[in-house]
Amino acid sequence: MDMTFGGKKAVVIGGSGGIGGAVSAALIASGASVVSVGRHETPGAKSLVLDLDYSANSAIVMDSIRDADVLCVVRGPFLQKPLDETGPDEWASVVYANLTFPGMLVSAVLPQMKAKKWGRILLFGGTRTDSVRGFKTNAAYAAAKTGLCSLVKSVTIGYARDGITCNAVCPGFVDTEYLSSDLKEALAGKNPDGKLILTQEIADSALFLMKNSVYNGVVLSVDKGWSPAFI
Repeated sequence: MDMTFGGKKAVVIGGSGGIGGAVSAALIASGASVVSVGRHETPGAKSLVLDLDYSANSAIVMDSIRDADVLCVVRGPFLQKPLDETGPDEWASVVYANLTFPGMLVSAVLPQMKAKKWGRILLFGGTRTDSVRGFKTNAAYAAAKTGLCSLVKSVTIGYARDGITCNAVCPGFVDTEYLSSDLKEALAGKNPDGKLILTQEIADSALFLMKNSVYNGVVLSVDKGWSPAFI
């Protein structure tokens, strides 16, 4: 039995469904005591059920990471709009959800990890945000997610000597319960093999990065080699 995270407290933001649900289950299977923050109950975890879009809940979420050994921020609401149609409120909300709030959580969890001389942080970028690229239809979202990958590198530089690792996974097109059947078919067709990625495959990649301290500052694309050339 794999008990890599036995005795460790893990908090998964967005951990009740989709990729986050698979990450929560994988951590539980590896022995962690998991707090799942999301819209639904998570089997085997202590579930903090709340609306992450409601800013008043931010303080509750911040409190949930107290004493966390492992922090996974999976949630990152998507916005698909060209720049000339993206309004100020949309800019503010998408950057807050995908960069500012994850950054706040990272800053809050670092002192306790430093004190323990051990910690694991895993963030989630977006498709093809592993390096600086241009995007025609989701520029605000991609800019925030690209910034998040820079944050990963900053944590690595500043805190590796404290036994803390920080990595990111940039998933491609994943089969989740949030997609309609028509959208699943369309997205699967974009992948080189014509198939969507499974949530468990993303979770396996996440656990792989967190289990060994040699993986630090890694921004890992798990997208089957997708690029716009395959459209």
